[in-house]
Amino acid sequence: MAIHQRRYPKQELARRGKELYESQIRQHVEPNNFGKVVAIDIETGAFEVADDTLVASDRLLERNPDAQTWFIRIGHRGVHRFGRRGVSEKA
Repeated sequence: MAIHQRRYPKQELARRGKELYESQIRQHVEPNNFGKVVAIDIETGAFEVADDTLVASDRLLERNPDAQTWFIRIGHRGVHRFGRRGVSEKA
């Protein structure tokens, strides 16, 4: 298996990924894919939608083995969640 090297700093990767998502991809994927993950190649604009990051990434890398990938979960601020799912109030 080849080692995949990142060619951009994290901030640049995120900036380009968000820009591509908002300007070119969002309108195509949001209507019927809430909660799914989008893997975006920030150099070509190619993307894949799947239920999880591994499947989306594998599909994108199959198309372009040198992709510089950024992820977003449709309808959420982050791709993964850490900690508890909700806060319960005690009376």
